[in-house]
Amino acid sequence: MITWIKNGELVDPVKGAVEKVDLIIEKGRVAKILPHEAFNDKGVRINVIYASNKLIVPGLVDMHVHLREPGHEYKETIETGGKAAVAGGFTALACMPNTMPPNDCRSVTDFILEQARRARLARVYPIAAITMAQKGETLAEFGDLRLAGAVAVSDDGFPVVNSEVMRRALEYARFYGLTVISHSEDLNLSGAGVMHEGAVSTRIGLPGIPAASEEVTVYREISLARLTGCPVHIAHVSTAGSVELIRRAKEQGLPVTAETAPHYFSLDHNAVIGYDTRAKVNPPLRTLEDVQEIKKGLAEGVIDVIATDHAPHSPLEKDLEFDKAAFGMIGLETALPLTLKLVRDGVLGLAEAIRKLSYNAAFILGVPGGRLVEGDRADLALIDPEYEYVLREEDILSKSKNSPFIGKTLKGRNELTMVGGRIVWRRDA
Repeated sequence: MITWIKNGELVDPVKGAVEKVDLIIEKGRVAKILPHEAFNDKGVRINVIYASNKLIVPGLVDMHVHLREPGHEYKETIETGGKAAVAGGFTALACMPNTMPPNDCRSVTDFILEQARRARLARVYPIAAITMAQKGETLAEFGDLRLAGAVAVSDDGFPVVNSEVMRRALEYARFYGLTVISHSEDLNLSGAGVMHEGAVSTRIGLPGIPAASEEVTVYREISLARLTGCPVHIAHVSTAGSVELIRRAKEQGLPVTAETAPHYFSLDHNAVIGYDTRAKVNPPLRTLEDVQEIKKGLAEGVIDVIATDHAPHSPLEKDLEFDKAAFGMIGLETALPLTLKLVRDGVLGLAEAIRKLSYNAAFILGVPGGRLVEGDRADLALIDPEYEYVLREEDILSKSKNSPFIGKTLKGRNELTMVGGRIVWRRDA
């Protein structure tokens, strides 16, 4: 069966172009990219997908998600996270290791990949722990984890405090072709903080986390990249100071890349007023000035990737007093409309926005994806950029519903997702 995606606009994040084309998909791959109406379908059994007024984009690649399985399946599973992903236009996910047990050995990596195969939704790329049990002491067996299918290492949620351990992690990871992802946080500075330290935290009486708690560790990672010559990727950048440090590192030619999450350019610490625990994340929502610098960092290419940091929690962890509630919010189903707002606001061009949601993440992780060219596998999403709607809790496919965007009006929605030429999500179905 041949699939003909007809009359769409292809967003090419590599060429930086938007072109009116038709896609011909055969045997799971992009067979041809043609001008409109140039395909001769006589005598061929064909499935036509009409894409008028729609964008055809490479399947989005999220390099920072928490799928919770194994160990916390009541919050999310690989299957439910996969459903949320394909609904949001994502065809590939890199899942963090803070499961129970942590992904610090081959058997856990094997389990994650087997569950992903059973789900048959988004592609799943495991991120293994840097250290055993994420305790920051003994390096995990990078070689064995790489052979099992891990694409990166991180102790996300638990910063590697010992600088010597982090140095060795960078060196060994480079040898095995693994990306090192840093959760940059000085726990001594964070202390018992639950939101950004500033005027709002003082006014509403909550202990704060200063911007310096992120920035001093970002500086350390950059220094270690300079010392070792090994690449490092900075996760969930939230402060203006971090953007400036990464900017200077790139100007010096250091192998440093970075990501931010949609909530860091869509919300500021005022979202916490009213003690809404859905707005409690780590690193915390910062000031409006930080939000503006995050946007500037995205526009200038200082921040390479938009990743969701999808962190599902049940009401058991969220329906509590603010200081006792868990950090984290879901994001797989809201990342696309929030990023498209950057396009409408003139912060990013359309092709560059899609690049930060797809190609750049795939490139940093060293995995296929993030582009649509003839011969490549047909992982793609079909987007209606003008569709406006109010996000309702009952529409969310993630098992957890901890999103501060519920009840908000969003614009831009994924309509169809294809993985390897197979439709895995179709809204009108």
